[in-house]
Amino acid sequence: MFKQLLLLLAGLMFGMSASAAGNQYTLGVKGVACPYCAYGVEKRLNKVDGVENVSVDIGDNVVRVTMAEGATLTKAKARTAVDEAGFTLHSFSQAQAKQGKSDEQ
Repeated sequence: MFKQLLLLLAGLMFGMSASAAGNQYTLGVKGVACPYCAYGVEKRLNKVDGVENVSVDIGDNVVRVTMAEGATLTKAKARTAVDEAGFTLHSFSQAQAKQGKSDEQ
């Protein structure tokens, strides 16, 4: 009984933290070929207001951005940050289905 209660409590805590997370975006970035490149993109995106986390997958040339709750990332802001880092944004989509389709602003 105690184990079931503990598992239920852990599940509720995880569910609450997942629902509190902000909008998530997936960016396709051309030219990210090494950790130094990834660092440059990550550093520039972290300067955008509302960005909580940036994760770069060098092998797939994908950057995942998590925004603070209530904050959004527009395609224009993402393109500017990626351009300023010296790379090219080739795709932009919002990762959480509950938030809607791609932001094409």
